[in-house]
Amino acid sequence: MGIKGILERLEEGIIAFLLAAMVVVTFSQVVARYVFNSGVVWALELTTFLFAWLVLFGISYGIRTNSHIGVDAFVKLFRRPLQRLFALAALTAGLTYGAIMVLASWNYVSRIYQIGIEAVDLPIPRWIPLSILPIGFGLVLLRMLQAGWRMLHGEEGGFKLGDEGEDAIAQFGDLLDPATDKNGDKKSTEP
Repeated sequence: MGIKGILERLEEGIIAFLLAAMVVVTFSQVVARYVFNSGVVWALELTTFLFAWLVLFGISYGIRTNSHIGVDAFVKLFRRPLQRLFALAALTAGLTYGAIMVLASWNYVSRIYQIGIEAVDLPIPRWIPLSILPIGFGLVLLRMLQAGWRMLHGEEGGFKLGDEGEDAIAQFGDLLDPATDKNGDKKSTEP
């Protein structure tokens, strides 16, 4: 496994950790409140920060795995070369948005750091949990650049113009018609 594989596993591990940490903190807070009639003040703020980290890492992960939902009914009306042009336009818009968000979030977190604002309930500087903003949008920018590179070089899995309907049928088609396998092919009825 190369460096790319290690980084991808690290990203997946961080996402799993964040989700598990949110569940543990929330569950323990519910038990503390309803069973022991107590709780900690900082649990809600910690869960909010964990969720923000989860969402921003998840956006990057979704771009890497082509799992974001795309609305391409209009684009599918055109021939393949024009579809690629639309994909390039969407990629350009995404890169522009990502760059704006990286710069804006960097400025925001820098100001919070300079002012020295602390979190409301947690005894930590607020810039620490907010640092996910430039990190997360930087990862989004990186993933979009990778997708654009793959698309420009004609590799499969670039900025995918996927068909969610076809993907769903391919994955769950056997549930719709028990006589077909997951590829949509008829199953053999011979023993």
